[in-house]
Parts: sequence; C-alpha cells; structure tokens
Amino acid sequence: MDVIIDRTTDTGPTRAQRLARTLLAGVSGILAAGVALGVAELVAVAIGPTSSPVVAVGQGVIRLTPEWAKEFAIRTFGEQDKVALVSGTFILLAVAAFVLGLVAVRWRRAGLVGVALFGAVGAVAALAQPGAGPATVIPSLVGAVAGIVALAALARQFGGVAPTGPAGEGPVEDAATAAPAGSLLSRYMQDRKGPGFNRRGFLISSGAALAVAVAAGGAGRRLLQQRFDVAGARAALRLPAPKSAAPALPAGVDLELAQLTPFVTPNRDFYRVDTAIVLPQVDPDTWQLRIHGRVRRELTLTFDELKSRDLIERDITLTCVSNEVGGNLAGQARWLGVPLKDLLAEAGVDPGADQVATTSADGWTCGTPTKSCLTTPDAMLAIAMNGEPLPIAHGFPVRMLVPGLYGYVSGTKWIVDMELTTFDAFDPYWVKRGWKADGPIKVASRIDTPRGLSETRAGRTVKVAGVAWAQTRGIDEVEVRVDRGPWQRATLAAQANVDTWRQWVWDWTPTGSGLHTLEVRATDGAGVVQTGTRRPPFPDGSTGWHNVVVTVT
Repeated sequence: MDVIIDRTTDTGPTRAQRLARTLLAGVSGILAAGVALGVAELVAVAIGPTSSPVVAVGQGVIRLTPEWAKEFAIRTFGEQDKVALVSGTFILLAVAAFVLGLVAVRWRRAGLVGVALFGAVGAVAALAQPGAGPATVIPSLVGAVAGIVALAALARQFGGVAPTGPAGEGPVEDAATAAPAGSLLSRYMQDRKGPGFNRRGFLISSGAALAVAVAAGGAGRRLLQQRFDVAGARAALRLPAPKSAAPALPAGVDLELAQLTPFVTPNRDFYRVDTAIVLPQVDPDTWQLRIHGRVRRELTLTFDELKSRDLIERDITLTCVSNEVGGNLAGQARWLGVPLKDLLAEAGVDPGADQVATTSADGWTCGTPTKSCLTTPDAMLAIAMNGEPLPIAHGFPVRMLVPGLYGYVSGTKWIVDMELTTFDAFDPYWVKRGWKADGPIKVASRIDTPRGLSETRAGRTVKVAGVAWAQTRGIDEVEVRVDRGPWQRATLAAQANVDTWRQWVWDWTPTGSGLHTLEVRATDGAGVVQTGTRRPPFPDGSTGWHNVVVTVT
C-alpha cells in the first residue's frame, strides 16, 4: 500500500495548514466523483437512460426505501419527492467522495479501491433494474475507471517532490505559480520541506478533472435527451375522433369561485406520483401491448392498431392512495381511450383469472381486479388527456385507468404488458410493500377556501367551498359545521357524472371573534357518509374530515 508521508518543519504544520490540506484532499475526491459520473453519463448515451449510475442507484433506493420513509417524502416534498431523492443522493455521494479524497492522499490504494467499490454498486444497481442486460453495467464500470484515474492524478500532487531553495528555507516557487502572498495555501506550501504539495500540478489536474466532469456530464445529459426524448413524436401525433364522445359539461359544473379548485385540472397542474426518476421515453412507433396469461387468445397490439379501434371519451377524476385528508393528489381530466372490457372480451378471460397484472415500460407492476376491468363502463387504456396526447409524465403513449380505484391498483402509466392471473399467484409492486390489493376509493371531501389560518371579519359572509369525490358512486350531499356545531348542508354544483368530483359551497357569516374550526364531510350516491375517523394513507387510503382554522376579528 502506498503511504504518502507528510514531512513538515520542525515545529509541524499549523492548524490552518492542516485545514487547507484536508479541504483540498476532499475536493480531490469530489472532482474525481464528478469525472466518474460525467463519463458514465456520456457512455450511457450508447446504452440507455436507465444505465446511468445516478438513475440506477436512485431507482434502487426507491425500491429499498421503507414505506414510512416514502410516505414522509410524499407528504413533505409532494410531486418533488424524486427531485429531493436525487438531490439527497448527490449530497451523500459528495460526502463519500470527500472522505475518499482524504483517504487517497494518505493511503492511495485504499482510496482507489473505494472508487472501484462505488462503481460496482452502480453496476449492481443497473443490473437489478427490470429488463436490464449485461450492457447496462458498462457506464458504471467505465465511469469508475475514469474516477480512479482522476483521483490517482489528483492525490499524486500531495506527495510530489517540490523544488526547494537553500537548505532549511523550504520549497520555493517561481513567480508565475506562486500563491498570493499571505494566503492560506501559500503559507501551507512555504512551510513544507521535502516531499510536498505540487501546487501547479494540482491546479492543472483539478482544472482538467472539472472540465471533463462538466463537459462529459453536460454532453451526456443533452445527448440522452436528444436520442431518447419522444416529445417530437408526441407533438406529431394526431388524435382520432372518439366513437363515443363525452357529454357536454352541464351548466353550473364549475362554480368559478376564487381559490376554489377548477372543475377541469390543466395537464400542467395534474398531480404526478410514480416511482420513475427518469421519465420513460416510449416511442409510439415501437410501442406494443401484450395481453396474455389466462386468456383464450393472446393479443399483441401496436399503437396504430390501438388508436384505430372504437374509442370512448370520458370525464374522470383520479385520486392517489397517498393523498392525505385535504390533500391535492387528485385531479379531473377528460380522457380518450379504448374500453378495457372490449379488449378483454376479445382475448377471452378465464373465469378463474381474478387479477389483471399490468407492467409499465420501466418495470413497475400493478394488479387490478378483473371484475372492475370488465364491469366498470369507463375503464380504459387512455391515449389522450384534456384533448391532447398523454403528457410524457402521465404515461405517453398509453396508460390505464379504472374509475373507482386508487392509481396504485389501476393507473399503470407507459403500459406495455397485461397478464390475466390471480391474486394468489402474483403480488404487484405496492402490494409487496404492504398496501392492500383491492384499493377502492373512499368518499372524500376538502375545503379549498377559506385557506387555513386566514382571517375574516365578524358579520361578513364568507364563501366556504371545496370539492368532494366518490368515483363510480358520485356525491349526493356535502355538509359543513363550525366549531363542532350542527352540520349544515352545502349547495352542490352540477354533477358531470358519477366518476367526477363535485364542487360545493356554503355561506358562513361568523358572529364571534377568535379562532374557529370549519369541518366538511360528504355522502356518496350509495348513501355512505364519510367517516370522521382519522387514518393515514397506508395501507388503503386516508380517512377523516378535513378541517381548517380561521381567525375572525
């Protein structure tokens, strides 16, 4: 093992000098890690986006993260949970790289072995991804080699022989390379004797490492987007007209009140919850759906074949099982797609197949009750959302949706496989992690306005308003109460259909000053009253009445 000996003056290095050496050694590790990731990103252009070690490790972290941590991330960061994950991964990597830099300066081989181990972790994570082949390890391995070379070159500058002046005067530098007079680095170098820090070599090596990291990483990310991005194919897609168009929205379906959620959620504002760090880029020209398993006739459909079938257009509200009481992980859109029951009827479902197991392009799996797919009229494979092809973030080119079921058991995005099987034979992604297998949506309601902790005046009428939903049953009644007083019936907006949410409003004229608590509950079309028992989303959706506290002056 190579040991780098740090010889100093008779009095030894000062604290400032030791700090300078520590910081520069740690920076060496971070620069080497940057080279490794940048080169790996560039190599991934030839393999695919998921072979990038950052993506592979990030997806591995998602798979291994316990449920309580995932729920915390969704509650804390919402739709930015994956950004937070990637940022956290980079921070941890930077800390580890800093430590490896320190190690490499004193025990060079140990530091280089550490870089190799990180490359191995990336390679294993890449291989663990669904559909991965041997080539997926190449970016991690090539990146590790580049990182080893960079760290070796940088660490060598801490042990090179510095030119010295007259005996006892320590190393000297020419005017072109001297550090600024009085600087921390200058004092550190001037006090060293014998083998010491090669400032010029470090500046050259670190500059080269930074240039490689930025150039390779930037070029790799740009080329990955250019090569695999399907935005152009999406923009060029022309949607066919539906055979069964959605009925026109009734007058009064949107109360159009300030701060009240609009009836239709624009695509840009529609919530997104999935496990993909990098959005799957699925080309509609090569997309295929295989329907197999316990069927009489196996089907394989191309995108052109799918969109040439009889299409339906429907207004449907979707809800995520991770939605907290009063949360915003719900949205309403107009969808265009092929009825699931038609596809399954053509395939011929075995009577014993009680589960439809679906798989997305990134390997995520979902299990849906076969009965729901066959008997829910508007269950579909959707190709469009609010009059345009599905956004990439919402499953382009094809996604599945089944009204009345939470997305984790019905909303497979980027769908590529559908297998008729049984619940006993197969556990999909979230069921393996403890979530219930069925996932019917519970009746829910929330207050959008007034906002929590807002202020109003006594005697002034306030519009208390929000939305309520119970897909496949509809909403028949919404009630509001103040400070646990009697329930008061709210006025309902027109209902588009039983699969959509419904706006509501109640006029409140506060009479007393101070803090007041508003609560809401809904009753669905089957007569089920929303429960007031508070429960978290795990394992089958949250329950409880939403409330807000306002100040009356």
